[in-house]
Amino acid sequence: MTSDTSEERRRRMVELLVRRGITDELVLAAMGRVERHRFLPPGACGTGDPYGDHPMEIGFGQTISQPYIVAYMLQKLMLSRGDRVLDIGTGSGYQAAVLREMGMEVFSIESVPELHAHARRNLHPGVRLKIGDGYLGWPGEAPFQGIVIACAPPAVPRELVEQLAPGGRMVLPVGEFFQQLVVVEREPEGVTVRRDLPVRFVPMVKPAT
Repeated sequence: MTSDTSEERRRRMVELLVRRGITDELVLAAMGRVERHRFLPPGACGTGDPYGDHPMEIGFGQTISQPYIVAYMLQKLMLSRGDRVLDIGTGSGYQAAVLREMGMEVFSIESVPELHAHARRNLHPGVRLKIGDGYLGWPGEAPFQGIVIACAPPAVPRELVEQLAPGGRMVLPVGEFFQQLVVVEREPEGVTVRRDLPVRFVPMVKPAT
């Protein structure tokens, strides 16, 4: 894939995101710059267009989310440049790359060592990565203005809510067979939980021991 082809496909992808209601300029600009195809493992590009609006398999039972869902979840975080963001389920590293391109301080957790290694090869060294249990988050680096989760726990993990900064938001899919996107916000009067789109994500799992 040539650079020109990649640039044109990114432009068309962003145009589709705008038509589908994405308005956050930080999100749109970052997704227009990050070369999504570079984050797919070898052989994955043969299963579809990396810039098409659909998820793609990346091995180990995991996927890279469709561009619209990535953009929608990041828009729901309502981030500002310089915010500290915890990205759970690094996977290919694409979402972490978009967050960094948005100007965030990014911390990302992956439970599959092979995917962690793949993401490390592709991500800027400024993105902090570790292999770990996403349910536990990264308490040593908390609090975070944003937490985004690319896999579905059966319920909102309490440990992650506690790692949100005041005014911070967490966006995640919740459920097992039936899943819904959930927006959690830590406000002065307490924590609010709002249900959003129906979605379908891989389940959130603990790392192998």
